Amino acid sequence: MRLQSPWEPRLAEGSESPCGRLVAALSEDIIAGHLDAGDRLPAHRDLAWRLGLGLGTVTKAYGILERRGLLRSVKGRGTFVAVTEARRGPAIDLSRNAPPAVISERLLSQSLTAIARRIDADVFNTYPPVTGHARFRNELARWFHRLGMEADPRCLLLTGGAQHALSVSLSTLCGPGGTLFLEEQTYPGALSVSRHLGVRVVSVDMDEQGMLPDRLEGAVVAAGKGRSAVYLTPTMQNPTTSSMSRARREAIAEICRTHDVVVIEDVVYSLSPDPDYPQIASLAPEHVFYINSLSKTLNPALRIGGLVVPPAWLERAEAAVHASGLMISPLSCSVMEQWLLDGTADAISAAIQEEANRRRALATDLLGEAVRRPIHVGYHLWMPMGRAHAEAVHTAAKALGILLTPPSSTCAGGSGSGIRLCIGAPSAEDLEQALAALKNIVDRLGTSPGPERWMAR
Repeated sequence: MRLQSPWEPRLAEGSESPCGRLVAALSEDIIAGHLDAGDRLPAHRDLAWRLGLGLGTVTKAYGILERRGLLRSVKGRGTFVAVTEARRGPAIDLSRNAPPAVISERLLSQSLTAIARRIDADVFNTYPPVTGHARFRNELARWFHRLGMEADPRCLLLTGGAQHALSVSLSTLCGPGGTLFLEEQTYPGALSVSRHLGVRVVSVDMDEQGMLPDRLEGAVVAAGKGRSAVYLTPTMQNPTTSSMSRARREAIAEICRTHDVVVIEDVVYSLSPDPDYPQIASLAPEHVFYINSLSKTLNPALRIGGLVVPPAWLERAEAAVHASGLMISPLSCSVMEQWLLDGTADAISAAIQEEANRRRALATDLLGEAVRRPIHVGYHLWMPMGRAHAEAVHTAAKALGILLTPPSSTCAGGSGSGIRLCIGAPSAEDLEQALAALKNIVDRLGTSPGPERWMAR
């Protein structure tokens, strides 16, 4: 006599087809741990009767889940939950975009000891200016110079990381009811901040280099007058790893000059200067808000961002920083200053790039043609694929304890889709294990690149 299935049949909420809702319900319950590996599922005909579905719908749903590796069928016995690795130990997080850990306890101890010898009590006893203490702004401007950006410290505002700088930029340039033009695949944080501030998002088509200038100009003209800005990550674009050519950057700079639109240039993924890929801020300084952050280039705990704005916008940007109520930790600023003065920052940056290169080589070796080969070094990669396929990979990976960036979170519009892999934060051992598991998932599901013209390598 066959054992009864422990699963209480249901369909997930939503407007998908009955097959899609059944797939979603079973996926959710397996991932949540409501079903264990080896648990029997209801027979096809029984489940169809209980949910009022066609037999073919149930068969199709079970087939989809089997291809994802969540179920297995045994001839003559039935269908069972197949996931055996799920929920064993902590999840491996490939959704958090952070640099590899290269700082040792000894280095931290040496840095703090050096800071203690030259500590300035006044920095800790008084509120800093809204833009940050001049000495720290000067040091950050010198660091930006090493990365290829000439920043006037008087127009540089210290922020609590790049996300804070982005929020200040959107508040200053757009505000509630304003418009933000961004690429169809974009940084999830830009979408979440826009929603929070009530900024209207307009998706602009992209190709293998990023945003298409003619489509941007068309979108700007169609939007008409009003508060607006363009958000770009022109080097190692998040999430697709695209890098804009000099000609593409010049074309976008010219459009913004012609139509008097400001670019928010987010360069946190530009780890070293490249004269062939100049900052857009150097091409049209009067029309660019430039964002960079030490948390991406040196250490995630060093939440110090820099926002460089044109002089004409400085007063309004200062007001937005003041309204946000954030004060950058003087201890963090002292660490930044020490590392920039004694050369530690350069050593950390070099070590991060070396490790990032090693991790990219590992990922491309394991995943092959499933992953794009970026021009620049970084610690995120892009697996282009059709939207349904991306959701299937995301679900299957989550069942195995591997957290990926949800495909929907990077989508501002358009037909492009894929999976962003953040390879910097996990340990080397966890990363190799997760990539091997992803390779198995992709092989099992087959290839589904989707219709996106700009996704091809």
